[in-house]
Amino acid sequence: MKITLVNPPYPPHAHAHLPFIPLGIAYLGAVAEKAGHEVTVIDCQAEKLTYETFRNRIRQIPTDIFGVTSTTLLYNSAKQLVTIAKQEHPNCTTLIGGSHASFWDSNALQECPELDAVVRREGETTFQEILQRLQEGKNLAGVLGTTIRTKDGSVRHEDRPLIQDLDSLPFPAYHLLPLDSFHHMGKTIFPLTTSRGCVQWCDFCSTVRMFGRGYRMRSAKNVVDELEMLHKQYGESQFTFYDDAFTVNRQHVIDMCADIKARKLNVTWDCETRVDMVDKELLETMRNAGCITVWFGVESGSEKILGAMNKKIKLDEIRLAFKTAQKAGLMTIASAVLGFPGETEETAWETINFITSLNPDDIGFYIATPYPGTPMYEQVKKEGWLKVTDFDKYDTANPTFETPYLSMDKLREIRYKAQQKFYLRPSYVFKMMRRGGTYGKSGLKTSAAYALRAMHIKLS
Repeated sequence: MKITLVNPPYPPHAHAHLPFIPLGIAYLGAVAEKAGHEVTVIDCQAEKLTYETFRNRIRQIPTDIFGVTSTTLLYNSAKQLVTIAKQEHPNCTTLIGGSHASFWDSNALQECPELDAVVRREGETTFQEILQRLQEGKNLAGVLGTTIRTKDGSVRHEDRPLIQDLDSLPFPAYHLLPLDSFHHMGKTIFPLTTSRGCVQWCDFCSTVRMFGRGYRMRSAKNVVDELEMLHKQYGESQFTFYDDAFTVNRQHVIDMCADIKARKLNVTWDCETRVDMVDKELLETMRNAGCITVWFGVESGSEKILGAMNKKIKLDEIRLAFKTAQKAGLMTIASAVLGFPGETEETAWETINFITSLNPDDIGFYIATPYPGTPMYEQVKKEGWLKVTDFDKYDTANPTFETPYLSMDKLREIRYKAQQKFYLRPSYVFKMMRRGGTYGKSGLKTSAAYALRAMHIKLS
C-alpha cells in the first residue's frame, strides 16, 4: 500500500519557528517500510508548505493511507490537511495521531467528518495493525489504540498496552525526511530517545500521560548502535536526546557513556533531566562521554507553586544540580513555567530572580498552557478561567487563561520583562562573547539544539 505521512504547518500568524525533525513520523515510516509498504513523508514546516501548496503536493502522490500528527498547536492545521487529503483521494483512509489527538479523540471525529480514525498514544504497534487490516480488506473495528466511529454513529475507544520492548522498534526512517531543511548552523542535529514514560506526574505535562508513568528503556547498546549509525551514515557529530528525564536510571546512562567511549565515537550531545536525578560522578561521566549541555526543568522559584504543580523538587535541590553541573564543565539551561494556577505577580518574580541567581547559560520562560489531558486543563475549565479556546493560540508564548490572582495582560508583561532581565545582563552578554572560545562551535550548536527541543516539547 501507498502511505503518506505528514507533519502539518504551524497555524497562520503563529510566530516563526525553526523546523525540527518529526521523530514520531520517522518511527511510523520505519514501521511501515519494514512491513513492505511504500512511504512518502511531507513535512509542511520544513518545506514551508501552505494549505494550497500542500494540496498540489498530495494531489500528485498516490495515497491509500493518509496519516498526520498533531500537537495542540498543530491540531487545527492537521484537521485541515485531513480534509484536503480526503478531497484529493476520496478512497484513502485518513488517520490522525499525536499528543493532542490522543486526548481529544472523540472531539476530533466530531469536528472533522473526513477523519476515519484517531491513533492514540504510542502509534507504532497500532499503525502496524491498521496497515495489516486494511491490506486484508478489513475494517478497523477492534484495533487496539484507536478511536473510530461505529455504524450506528457512536464513538468506540480501544486501549492498547504500552510497548515494553523498545528495542523491538526499528530505527527512525530519517531517509524519508527532507534532511537538508533541518540544517542549522551548517549541521543537522539528530534527535534520539533512550526511553519512554516518566516516573513523575507533573500537573502541566501531557507527555507523561501520552507515554505513561512507567519508565521503559531501550538497551544501552541499542541506543549507541543508533548513535553510531547516524554518525557514520550522515557524518554528523552532534545529537540531542528527547527523553523527558534522561537520568532516571543512573546505571543505564553510565552504560551508554561507557559504550560511547569504548567505540571511540567522537560525538557531542545534550539532554534534559530532573534536578533530583543527577550527582557529581554521573555528570562528570556524561561530560567525558561527549555531553555538552543539560537542560533542567526548574519550572518555578516558588516552593508554593512547585507544590501546586506536583513537581516534587525543592529549591535547594535545584541550586545543587546547577552548581554541580557547572563544576563538571557542562552548559546549563533552565526552563520555567509562568502563570500556573495559583501564580501571583510576586511568585512569578520569585521564579525570575531565582533562575537568574542560578546563572544558567540559557533560559526558557514559558506561559502555562492547559493542554487537554492534563490536570491543569481540567482545573482551568472547572474554575471557569479558560479564555482562549482556539488551539492556534496555544503556543506557550501567550496566555490562554486568567485567574483571580494574575491577569493575562500582567502575565504577558512579566514574561517579556523576564527575558529582558536575563538577556540584557552585562554578565550574560560577556558570557556569550566568551562562549565562542570556551565552548567552540559545538556549544553554539547546542544552543540551537536546545531551541529545537524546547519547541518540540513545550508545544505539545
